[in-house]
Amino acid sequence: MYFSSCLVDLLFPNVGKSMVEVLERLGCQTFLPDKQVCCGQPTYNSGYAKESLKTFKNEIDALLSLDADYIVGPTGSCVFMIKEYKDILKDDPVYGPRAAAVADKIYEFSQFIYRVLGVVDCGAELDATITVHRSCHMTRLLGERTAPFVLLDHVKGIKRIPLHNVQLCCGFGGTFSAKEPELSTAMVADKAKNIMDTKADILVGMETSCLMNIAGYMNRNGQHIKVMHIAEVLNHDVDPSRIKYLKDTDEAVVPANGEGVF
Repeated sequence: MYFSSCLVDLLFPNVGKSMVEVLERLGCQTFLPDKQVCCGQPTYNSGYAKESLKTFKNEIDALLSLDADYIVGPTGSCVFMIKEYKDILKDDPVYGPRAAAVADKIYEFSQFIYRVLGVVDCGAELDATITVHRSCHMTRLLGERTAPFVLLDHVKGIKRIPLHNVQLCCGFGGTFSAKEPELSTAMVADKAKNIMDTKADILVGMETSCLMNIAGYMNRNGQHIKVMHIAEVLNHDVDPSRIKYLKDTDEAVVPANGEGVF
């Protein structure tokens, strides 16, 4: 099972399709609950904690409606917000246990493929040089900074170029970009310069909001680079015969915090 985020649907319509195709190719049966909407992170992080509860409960009901084994999302920020429901609703006799059930099932897309399915090679091919922007929520809050790099490094034809100061935020931060526009712009300007300095063909990311922010700034300032979500990369020119699982290799599982600087 997977859930989509608002920005995926609106700005990156191919990401959801790519996620489904990758997951189903790896043997998963996928569903998209009709009743889900936003995870509630924008309002909650803006201080509207009480007002966000209705959104949280709706999302919990939607995600548990199909009794799936796992819940998979395309963005670390949405996934972590949903994991937070467990603490936010812990005193709610009805939704406390339901929130805990959701938290135990939910994973970011690349994290699920590598750590749950045990896949190291999705069989994709992409003849390009790439550089990768890491998501702050995914690395600092979900604690995952390795799975996407393992999967990308197994894509046939890819050459990955390290991104200088990969650990730094792109400046979006949801409502932060609206509340502190000057600071946000300075941060994304630095990120864009570092990306262009790599001279990579493609910028790959795991967070659609980050990709939206970076791509928007670069387009407005004449810095053009192709932008892809990791799901699109892992679904590119796939040869199913090359799909490889950890259990069929000599590779050891890399700790979640094993890739580069924090």
